[in-house]
Amino acid sequence: MTDVQTLGLTGTQKVAVVLMNLEHNRAAEVLKQFTETEAEEIVAEIVRMKRVDAMVADRALTEFHEVATRGTANARGGRDIAVGLLEASFGAERAAGVMNRVASSMAGKAFEFIEAVEPGQIITLLEGELPQTVALVLAHLRPEQASAILSGLDDDVRTEVAHCIATMNSATPEAVRVVADTLKSRAGAVVSTRDAVEIVGGVQPLVDIINRSSVATEKALLDALDERDPELAEEVRSRMLTFADIVKLEKRDVQQVLRGIDAAVLAIAMKGSPETVIEVIRSNLSERNREILDDETKALGPLRLSQVEEARSQIVRAIRDLESEGAITVQRAEEEDYVY
Repeated sequence: MTDVQTLGLTGTQKVAVVLMNLEHNRAAEVLKQFTETEAEEIVAEIVRMKRVDAMVADRALTEFHEVATRGTANARGGRDIAVGLLEASFGAERAAGVMNRVASSMAGKAFEFIEAVEPGQIITLLEGELPQTVALVLAHLRPEQASAILSGLDDDVRTEVAHCIATMNSATPEAVRVVADTLKSRAGAVVSTRDAVEIVGGVQPLVDIINRSSVATEKALLDALDERDPELAEEVRSRMLTFADIVKLEKRDVQQVLRGIDAAVLAIAMKGSPETVIEVIRSNLSERNREILDDETKALGPLRLSQVEEARSQIVRAIRDLESEGAITVQRAEEEDYVY
């Protein structure tokens, strides 16, 4: 819990104090006037401050002439207050999205003291820690930094850590704080740790990390995950390559992929796709196959999103299969171009 006892408030903090002093409905009306991004910043401050000293609240309120000062105010904040304001302002669904982004942003603050530390030093710092602990730390870091650290771990440890990241659900603020404080003490850091709200792991953080790894690390890790948890490995792969990535293939590779796809499946997969994707597909079909595809497209009515996603996943699987056979090449961001 953070008590605000100084007068050196930022503009965002002052807005947060004002909203914390207003009646719930009035505060919600005020919050509606801000953009969603501004609301995120304000709500983050409400969550952090919890309770504000009466003198600080009084001084902040006097700066807002349109709001009547309440005498000895004793503003209360916290997650529940923040969620209530957001739901009243934006509705439950958008409020949940804003709070998730706020939580993600605030969670990373616990380990900001190692943001500038070299990956090799962080690996040394994490030596002897449980894979779950290492996973918790990497999930807080920028994907680029986490990728470099993951690549430097021993193969067996790397697989274990990757699995933990993908299967991690949430960690309590206390657990995050204990890990951060332990590492900070070991590293001799002096930066204060802010309260962590929530850290969510899952497959996507792991995909973000792997996407920034070298091709060799990617292959070794996915091969190891195949042995440990085939379903998880398949999900990671499916997220690493999307239907829209077909635009990154060479023309001859696109043609080879399309050769094995039924026109009806292709028409469904293309529904709602960007023009760039549609153009790449159409330009790599023969005139006859384009006519068949056009007929299939015209015959389509409204489709469920799940139908479109399934059709696209079939094409993604075809791309992955052809790549694994060495029949086509999928350009990775980290790979260099050839010089002929």
